[in-house]
Amino acid sequence: MSRLWFDKGTLLLKGEVGTPYGRWDPRSCCYRAKACHYRDILAFFRESNLCIEDAVPNLSALEQLSGSIELRAYQNKALDQWVDAGKRGVLVLPTAAGKTFIALKAIDLLKVQTLIVVPTLDLLDQWKRRVRECLGVDAGVVGGGESVVRMVTVTTYDSAYAQAAYLGNKFLLLIFDEVHHLASPGYMQIAEMFVAPYRMGLTATYERSDQRHTLLPLLVGDRVYSVSVEELTAGKHLSDYTYEKIAVELTAQEQQLYETNMAIFRNYLVERRMVLKSAFDFQRFIMTTGRDPNARSALLARNKALRIAVNSEAKLDLLAEKLELYEAEKVLIFTLYNDLVYTISRRFLIPAVTYQTPREERREILTNFGNGKYRVIVTSQVLDEGVDVPDASVGIVLGGTGSKREFVQRLGRILRKKDGKTAKLVEIISKQTVEVNISRRRQPKEVKQNNVAK
Repeated sequence: MSRLWFDKGTLLLKGEVGTPYGRWDPRSCCYRAKACHYRDILAFFRESNLCIEDAVPNLSALEQLSGSIELRAYQNKALDQWVDAGKRGVLVLPTAAGKTFIALKAIDLLKVQTLIVVPTLDLLDQWKRRVRECLGVDAGVVGGGESVVRMVTVTTYDSAYAQAAYLGNKFLLLIFDEVHHLASPGYMQIAEMFVAPYRMGLTATYERSDQRHTLLPLLVGDRVYSVSVEELTAGKHLSDYTYEKIAVELTAQEQQLYETNMAIFRNYLVERRMVLKSAFDFQRFIMTTGRDPNARSALLARNKALRIAVNSEAKLDLLAEKLELYEAEKVLIFTLYNDLVYTISRRFLIPAVTYQTPREERREILTNFGNGKYRVIVTSQVLDEGVDVPDASVGIVLGGTGSKREFVQRLGRILRKKDGKTAKLVEIISKQTVEVNISRRRQPKEVKQNNVAK
């Protein structure tokens, strides 16, 4: 009889029969395979009428779940299609569409040891809270200084990657929140080093600009369900919203500094006959900065010009007007750079959240924003994924990348349903700067806007 066991993120198979999923390892004198092939290897032996001793799982004790989750029709459809696909696959739903509840319902349905992988500590806290509220058990936590494994455990991508050799055989269901992260070169090893036969990916934006999302079917399963913001808004599952883009003028001094720095960047491209038409072209340009001092100078000049455009004084003046206009509503302010976050925080006495904010302080800010003690918070990109406040109704964007994912995530922060609510997303950009094209790239085609010039 063959014997199969787990070894630090891989599977070892000892016996006279190999499988299509492993290779002979002369050091251990047995076959070695990726842990993610666990289900396939068992199926191969079963279909071949061969006996195997399965010593792989090392599961924590099952607990009594007391789930009381009622799903909407579209959420039930998403879960059903995931089940029909062999309990594997990616669900693509807008932010605020209740992806968390679909996953929790899946846990309640399967009742097996589950690991939930999230990108941020804020999301780790939110999932831990939801597990307690919806399933009636305390979640284990691996990450953020904690290391407790329970039937349902929440971890970060960083911790799952670092501890895959230890955690890889302790769970039968993997749930990847913001699953687009999984396709990165390092994190994809999480999926490869875990044996879990059942896998669910959750995201609002499936595609990546580097096309690495094409790896997700191998790691998690196919895209089995997808629904758009417009479908759910029309169906009254998300709040109605308006989107306004406002272009402001740079001051004469800002404009001069901007043009001076952009000239350095553009002149370099002309001299090198470089054309930047895509994200790949820009990545290739970035690679040259490591060996070409002039390329590095050009990049620094471009970055300085972008900072001038993003951090313009006119934006702050208009922000003051908008905060007065929306004084009765909860407002999230998004920027690109941390220095602008802190400038806004000091000028308007607004709590700030960046990657530098200690975890306890961040938790306190988000809690008080949720209970209404704080009406406005300002952040850079760290809350694009990870703030759950149903009554936040205004988002003000003062700068960002050209990523459509970023736009969808920021819009989703304010779309959670509340009676009588119409969400408002306001984007403020600087005229006659690269911000105009960056903003155009990140805006999905289906999103309509009101353009206003100042």
